[in-house]
Amino acid sequence: MTSSQNSGLDPQLVARLSSRFDSLGDHMRQVAVDLQTLQSQLGAATAPAPTRQASAPVHPAAAPPVPPQPYGQPFGHTVGRPQAQQMVRPQPVPTYPLPPRGPVVAPRPPAPPREPWWQRDGVISRLLAVAGAGVTLVGVVMLLVLAAQAGWFGPPLRVAAGAVFSLALIGAGVRVFGRSGGRVGGIALAATGIAGLYLDVLATSVLYGWLDPVLGLITAFGIAAAGTALAVQWKSQPMAVLILAGVAVCGPVLTDGLTLALIAFFIATYVASFPAQIGRNWQLLQVVRTVPLVGAVLAAVAAADMNGSTDNYWLLLAIVLTAVLGIGMSLELLRRNVSDVVSTVMIALPSLPVLLSVDIFDRAATVALQLVLATAAVAIVALVRWLPAHARITVAVIGALATLQAAVESTTLEIRPVVLFALALALIAVAHSTRSTLAYSIGSGFGVIGTLMFVSVSPPQALLDSDHAVGSVGIALGGILLAATAFAFAYVLAELKLVDDGLQTLAIVSGVLALYGLTAATVTLGIGIGGETTGFTAGHTAATIEWMIAAFALLAFGLRSATHAHLALLAGLSLTAAAIAKLFLFDLVALDGLFRVIAFIAVGLLLLIAGTRYAKVFADRESAAVSS
Repeated sequence: MTSSQNSGLDPQLVARLSSRFDSLGDHMRQVAVDLQTLQSQLGAATAPAPTRQASAPVHPAAAPPVPPQPYGQPFGHTVGRPQAQQMVRPQPVPTYPLPPRGPVVAPRPPAPPREPWWQRDGVISRLLAVAGAGVTLVGVVMLLVLAAQAGWFGPPLRVAAGAVFSLALIGAGVRVFGRSGGRVGGIALAATGIAGLYLDVLATSVLYGWLDPVLGLITAFGIAAAGTALAVQWKSQPMAVLILAGVAVCGPVLTDGLTLALIAFFIATYVASFPAQIGRNWQLLQVVRTVPLVGAVLAAVAAADMNGSTDNYWLLLAIVLTAVLGIGMSLELLRRNVSDVVSTVMIALPSLPVLLSVDIFDRAATVALQLVLATAAVAIVALVRWLPAHARITVAVIGALATLQAAVESTTLEIRPVVLFALALALIAVAHSTRSTLAYSIGSGFGVIGTLMFVSVSPPQALLDSDHAVGSVGIALGGILLAATAFAFAYVLAELKLVDDGLQTLAIVSGVLALYGLTAATVTLGIGIGGETTGFTAGHTAATIEWMIAAFALLAFGLRSATHAHLALLAGLSLTAAAIAKLFLFDLVALDGLFRVIAFIAVGLLLLIAGTRYAKVFADRESAAVSS
């Protein structure tokens, strides 16, 4: 019975079904392999980002189902294909690796819309508070001054009303500050009250004269100190700034301008507000503290009478106090924070009145004031080791300017180059021993200024015409020092290796200046010894010989130095040509008699010696090369 039933099965149909199932199994196995490859690639791509998780692999059972066949068609049959094509066993589809994918980056959320500045937290309240403080202080000033002009009520009542009003503002500020959201309003009210109370004391002491100036200064000092202490307690730099700014703006109205009395009150405020900066980076407060004081002193310097009156000595005291306090306090702040560039600027500002007051006092006071500032600057640069570079340069420049002004004010026109060349040589020597670029730069600056002054007192026509020549010891000494300064400038420049390109050019310029100074000194000494006629010719004779000696020295130096041989040879030959040209173009006409003979013989002998020396050196070198 079994055989009869089996005899009804189509063996080809069974074979085709078996083939289809085999093909389907091959496809599923290939899909499984591809999914495993894809999973490994995704895991490798997402490995650098441990917070992300790779996608879960797809199980072969989750593969897309085979689309259903049309009803009545055998499994695996495709509609529209010939039967021959349906019988062909499908081949496995080739697989290709997927390109590597980077880590999945979450899309950036859109930026929130930018809020207008006037809608930001606290901007409107701060603006209103500052405006309110300003308007209120103007009202206090009007109460103290304009009411007096209008004769509304007596001065005692005005002063008392101003004090009561200011104290009420301070009390209201303290009370508002302790409430929720009352910080801005409390700071503005308290700052306005403190500034108003300070102005009330200023009016009582200066405008009405009821209070002794010393007691007024002490009271104002206490008010400023208490105000800044309250600002420190409330941790509010704007409060301290509002107090000082209000006093600075409204103070001149009460004193009828920038007077010495106002400067004294500004100095008291400047000192009283300094502790608020210690340990705090309140740079705006430092600016508001310093600028009004320095501005008032500079205005007083510009308006001072140059008649040696008593007021000028009070102004001298104010200038000295401003410089001493400004430099000292700025150095203390720099010691605590060496990166504070504002403190460096505040070192320079208080020094300006000293540097700009040279035409106010007599010569002795001016020179003494400049020398004190210069000495202080040198001491700070030399002794304060922790001084940062920007502050060191600033202090050095201040000292250099003070020294220059002291030299100009204390000397005559012919002696000034001598002093400046001496300073230049000293600074260049310090630069050579300490390897200081700053000292070398300042010394070079003194040398340049001294050279310009020397050329003004000993111009080229004084060397070419005896009518313009002057036999001055100062010019002779200045010429010698000019030559020494020019030589030191080039020598130390090469030693410190400050420039790579242009060294030869600077050396040539230095040589020309040295030659000019030496010639001027020689001619001036000749005139001083032998008179305008004989001394002038004798001086030029000696100058020509000096040119040739310098050329001979350069040529000899070129033979000994392999490093500078080319430059020395070029300079020596150039100077030799210049000496010969001077001999034939100038000395042959300007000199006469014995001086002309001496010049020609001396130059000729030096040329012969130089030629013989060169011949011997090269012959020795050739002999050494042959023997080796």
